[in-house]
Amino acid sequence: MSLLLSLLLQADSTPTDGVIAANATETISLFYLLKEGGVLMIPLLLCSLILVYVFVERLLVLRKASKLDNTFMFRIREQITSGNLNGARSLAKNTDSPVARMIEKGISRIGKPIDHVEKSMESAGKLEVYQLEKNLSILSTLAGIAPMFGFLGTIAGMIILFFNIQHQGFSLENIAGGIYTKMVTSAVGLIIGLLAYIAYNFFNAQINKHVNRMEAASVEFLDILQEPAK
Repeated sequence: MSLLLSLLLQADSTPTDGVIAANATETISLFYLLKEGGVLMIPLLLCSLILVYVFVERLLVLRKASKLDNTFMFRIREQITSGNLNGARSLAKNTDSPVARMIEKGISRIGKPIDHVEKSMESAGKLEVYQLEKNLSILSTLAGIAPMFGFLGTIAGMIILFFNIQHQGFSLENIAGGIYTKMVTSAVGLIIGLLAYIAYNFFNAQINKHVNRMEAASVEFLDILQEPAK
């Protein structure tokens, strides 16, 4: 009985050890998979580099635009109500922010009808928003074309695979290897597209915050101009 038990334990342990050994030897590096992706990995690499560049560039621009002193509008109010228009304009001019540049445009139009001041500030605000949204279309394009490059690489790989089967014969090992290596392009394309989509929506949300801040500052500035008439 003990002999039978020992044989069963040995039989159970042998396949497990073989699987572990096979798993230990059959490891694939990420670099190998990327290399096996084929020629279409080159445009995907370019897409990834463009994605990184646009993300970093827009992130720095939006961070710079968000640096505005919370007391800026209070100081503008003090200067205008005291009659020091030159001081208010100098304060806005020396503040590097979309809100400050829009307020500076409004200060330069003081003395003209209020609707003229409002329209000039609105035009300046639109120009500032355009600068904030610059290059976001690139992220939107990457989110669309990167997965297409990936799928195209997989389709091209499958065409080559079936061509080899027709001329070299059927081999399960070659088929499996060809499929998983060519599907790397699809995986990479989807990852790049997903990251570009997330970045695009993230920056849009940040720009909306800046737009709301600019609208609030514009309303407050117009209220300041109308205070003496109350």
